[in-house]
Amino acid sequence: MDNHSSEKVVLAGDIGGTKTNLGLVGLKEGRLSIMAMVSFASREANSLEDIIGRFLEKEQQTVSAACFGIAGPVIAGVTKTTNLPWIVAERSIRERFRLRKVRLINDLVATANSIPLLARNELFPLNEGVADPEGNIGLVAPGTGLGVSLMVFAEGRLLAVPSEGGHVDFAPKNDQEMELLRHLQAEMGHVSVERLASGPGLFTIYEWLRGTRTSHEPSWLPERLQNEDPSKVISEVGLAKRAPLCEEALDMFVSIIGSTAGNLALTGLTTGGMYLGGGISPKILPKLKEPVFLNSFTDKGRFTDLLLRIPVRVILNDKAALLGAAGCAFKI
Repeated sequence: MDNHSSEKVVLAGDIGGTKTNLGLVGLKEGRLSIMAMVSFASREANSLEDIIGRFLEKEQQTVSAACFGIAGPVIAGVTKTTNLPWIVAERSIRERFRLRKVRLINDLVATANSIPLLARNELFPLNEGVADPEGNIGLVAPGTGLGVSLMVFAEGRLLAVPSEGGHVDFAPKNDQEMELLRHLQAEMGHVSVERLASGPGLFTIYEWLRGTRTSHEPSWLPERLQNEDPSKVISEVGLAKRAPLCEEALDMFVSIIGSTAGNLALTGLTTGGMYLGGGISPKILPKLKEPVFLNSFTDKGRFTDLLLRIPVRVILNDKAALLGAAGCAFKI
């Protein structure tokens, strides 16, 4: 017997390199309502299908359709995940779980689709600006990797465009970033912006700064970096101003995110607004509120005035991608 009511219910997923959120979503008074949600450690599973199986076995709910936002390019209903060793296909999920309709979409498309659904208190303004109601919208989301998407206004509505913009070349904008780029090129060849504007990227920046400075880490910091998530430690210590190297690394990290968002704003002419999503942005909100982010976002020469007019907001709802995927599931 179903645990939930017999109303139309969809299965939605937000699949990232660190965690996978699966949820059952229904409609309540015309709004999407999450009826049940479970988070799984992505790297502890052999496949997405294993996680879906565990979730559905627990919930015992018949679903009418399923949509999963997943980190990686989706081509003809199949994706090889960027930061996980999985190959995921709509057909195999549909057949294994006997679902009528299944769709895979890029995880940033899922998050972008959630933007019109979010309430004002689920968004934090970094730049008020003036939004063009018929303007394009941009989204940059640092997490395990770096997600990028555009919502293009066409024929009276916004259409989310899939993108792998996180893998474009890192573009240094000052001497310090040029030195960092040369260092990384010697190590890995191609350096994408994701290598720096992501959780692992923050630790990369910190390690490079540590190697170029004569100052030493506080005696208590190496043990924490070894035993905990190093990027989380650096951001927490940097925000608390307990170690100058962590502060400097966090400033550089936020500046790179700001520059990346500004580049996307120009590429997509996002006069409808720019949004910061992903798991990291809400956690470093105090740093994003400082001038370093907006200065980097708007530092575009002759187009500085244009960027100053573009609203910039941080998505605070950590279930945004799940809601965007659910919205897609209701439409297929």
